[in-house]
This record gives sequence, C-alpha cells and structure tokens, in this order.
Amino acid sequence: MSTTLETATNPENLRRVAIDPVSRVEGHGKVTILLDDKNKVHQVRLHIVEFRGFEKFIQGRPYWEVPVMVQRLCGICPVSHHLAASKALDAIVGAKHLTPTAEKIRRLMHYGQIFQSHALHFFHLCSPDLLFGFDSDVSRRNIVGVAEKYPETAKRGVLMRKFGQEVIRHTAGKRVHGTGAVPGGVNKSLTIAERDELLKGIYQMVAWSRDAVHMIKELHHQNPELYNSFGAFRANFMSMVGYDGGLDLYHGTLRGRDENGNIMFDGVDYRNYTDLIGEEVKNWSYMKFPYLKSLGKEKGWYRVGPLSRVQNCDFIPTPLAEIERREFVAYSGVMPMHAPLGYHWARMIEMLHAAEMIKDLLHDDAITGSELMTSGVRGIEGVGVIEAPRGTLIHHYRVDENDLVTMCNLIVSTTHNNQAMNEAVRRVAQQYLNGHEITEGLLNHIEVAVRAFDPCLSCATHALGKMPLEVEVLNEAGEQLSSLSRSAEGVVCSLN
Repeated sequence: MSTTLETATNPENLRRVAIDPVSRVEGHGKVTILLDDKNKVHQVRLHIVEFRGFEKFIQGRPYWEVPVMVQRLCGICPVSHHLAASKALDAIVGAKHLTPTAEKIRRLMHYGQIFQSHALHFFHLCSPDLLFGFDSDVSRRNIVGVAEKYPETAKRGVLMRKFGQEVIRHTAGKRVHGTGAVPGGVNKSLTIAERDELLKGIYQMVAWSRDAVHMIKELHHQNPELYNSFGAFRANFMSMVGYDGGLDLYHGTLRGRDENGNIMFDGVDYRNYTDLIGEEVKNWSYMKFPYLKSLGKEKGWYRVGPLSRVQNCDFIPTPLAEIERREFVAYSGVMPMHAPLGYHWARMIEMLHAAEMIKDLLHDDAITGSELMTSGVRGIEGVGVIEAPRGTLIHHYRVDENDLVTMCNLIVSTTHNNQAMNEAVRRVAQQYLNGHEITEGLLNHIEVAVRAFDPCLSCATHALGKMPLEVEVLNEAGEQLSSLSRSAEGVVCSLN
C-alpha cells in the first residue's frame, strides 16, 4: 500500500493544471496537477477550498438546538448529521435505550436518507460517465444526456430519489432539514395514512433497486479491465457493523480490516473513537486527514463507505441484498476489491438493502406508536456514530451545567476518505495523463475517481488548530493590489 503522495521537486519549473471546481459532487473542491515540459506527472492533490467551521460556532448554543443546526452542513445528507447529533445528545439527557417507536422511526428516516442519496449519486451524478464513457462528448455527459438516451433509467432515478425524500418527509417533518429526531427520541411517529402511502410504492422501489444492481454488475462484467484497475490502490478499511457482525447502518461497533481483508480491530465501542483515530492537518487543504493511531500517520490511513461496508460485514440482514453481497465478494476473489469503481456496485447493493429495510419497517406496528421519548441521568458528554451514505460519521459533544455546548468534534465520512481520494486521483493521473497531451476527457478521468467516493466536500471542511489563509486585495477592475498568506503554523508573509 502506498502511504504518501509524491513530492514535486522544483515546483517553480513545473506547469500547473487545475480542475476547479470538481463537477458533479456535493460542495466545492479542486484538483491540481504539476507537470513538466514532457507532461510527466509530478504531483496531484485534491484540495478542499471551502471552510464551514461548524465545530466552533455551535459552541455556546443550547444542546437541544444542535441536531437542527448541524444538519445545515449539507442539503444532500442533512438527515445523517441530524441523527448522529441526536444519538450523541441522547447521552446528555440520559436516554440509554430509546423506545421501540423512536428507534424504528429514526431507522426509517435513516434508510430513507441512504436510499435517496445513493439514487441521486448513481443516476444523476455518475451514470453519465458510466453509460457514455469517461471521455465522451461533454455536451451530453450529464443527466440531460442520460434522459435523452436512456429515458427509463433517468426516470427511475428521479422517482427513486423522490420516494426516499417522502420517507424523510413523513419521519422528519420535511424533506430537507427536518426536526424529527430530538435528544432522547423523536417528536413524531407515522400515522396509518402516512404508512399506507409509503407502502404503495415500496415494492416498486425494491424491484428497481434490484435492476440497478444488475445494471452496474453488468458494466463490471462487460469491461473488467477498466472497472478492476481504474485508479486501484490497496488500503485499510473501516466501518461500523452490527453487534452480530451484520451490516447495520444505524448502530453497532467499529471494525477495521487491513488491505488483505484481515481484521485489525473489532467490537470497538465508538464512544472510544479517540483511542483509535487521530487527526492531522496539512497546509494545502481545509479537510482533516484521519489515521489509525496504532499504525501512525504514514500507514494508518483508510477508506470508508459502501465499498468498505459491504466487504467488512459478515452478512447483510435482508435477503435480496445478501444474495448480491455474496456475488460481489465472490467476484473480487480471495482479496478485497480495492478499485474505486467498485464503490458503485457496493452502493447499489446498499440501496437495495435500504429499500428492503424500509419495506420491513413499514410493516412494523411500532412506527405508528405513541411512546416517543425517554430520559435518565443527565450526562455531560456524548458521541454519536452512524453509517452515512458516504461512510462512517462521528459527532462528539461536551455540554456544561448551563446546557451549553462547550466542545464539538466532527469526523465526517468524506474526511475519513481524504487520503484515499488523494491516492485515487494520483493513480489515475499516472495511468492516463502521464506523458499525454492534456484534454478535457483525460481530466474528467480524474473527476471520475473523485466521484466514485461520492464525496460531500461541504460536510468535510473542518480543521484542527490554525488555518492556512490567503487574502487578496483587488481594485474595482479586479486587478490585484496586494496579497498576504498565513501558513498553518501562523507565519504571515507577503505574496507580492
């Protein structure tokens, strides 16, 4: 496993190519590539160029506001932050065990989020690359082009995402930035009418999800050389698994495997994540670089998300998705699948699992129950972890005697994947760009590697310590008058 990105020598003599912004992802990021006069690649980096700062500005707020505030990190996966924060703050109100209704409403909300997010990413953001080719005509390499050439596929993608959003609306109060989960439980259950409305469509969603798995599986079988080698690199991987070792996207313990698939740790209580994971910052990105402390900063990086989860669990507890998981594992052989494009196959298996889970929960009478809240002995600290669409999501809070938040630490899914994404874009650049004349299609190969991880870059922009900063002063014509930079170490210098 490669552990570091290459360092460019004499960068002042190299040509810089930037992909700014990376398209068809959530949030803002860019990739920079340093090339010599023969187009040999010397350095490739994924930069996160926006800063959010939620870890700081929620300090001093009453803890009960947090589940609603932190979901403003994102308009695509707000439910994930909403639930992770609520789980963390359950400890503050002493809710060691939720009522069955609260537990299952939260799970229904969560699987609705998984379903709609996976559908959005696959059909809207990635299918243009997979169906038309990475270097196809850019004018049709988008969702409009998919709708024209594959209208049924595009239609299903829209309707599947719509169904997931309806699940969220009925459980959280509205489709985006709802208020359904609160510390200690939920503030509403489903009515019989709401449940029956969702039941009308769920069987179609299960069927379409099976078709989506078969679609991406067929693409792998048609072109194994591409799908098994594109940007491939070996890496550790981590996820949460259920207490029985099965796939559980809402609750469980942490398990990690090395690049060969051997278990490195298992059954780790996620409340002790700080014993397991360290965080590093670098001066060229606003996103943190997590690592496993036992392996150190150089070798301890890992990846999370569907590709890790489907291979890390012992089984999937819904029958159709379990059949597909077994075929996926058999396809990759003795060793785990490490190719980034494998994320799409694993993601569709999870979407099928989410549809099956929604179906089962809709048939559970507890979701229409009336016991919504529980509480116990007041606490001062809480950690909440769920498996968000993009991977393991950690929320950690401390609260003082006045009920105000004094500390917040967030390690979001895309942050866990930071080094892995950098490794993927480096491998792709070496595979496809090295020594070639740079074209839009070749640069899109870099973006394809980033998109495979389904990054949510706006969620991931938090940092430890001092931030590197550049300030430019422009006149009314847009001409630069002066500029200053501050390094991550706090050193200020003029760039003029």
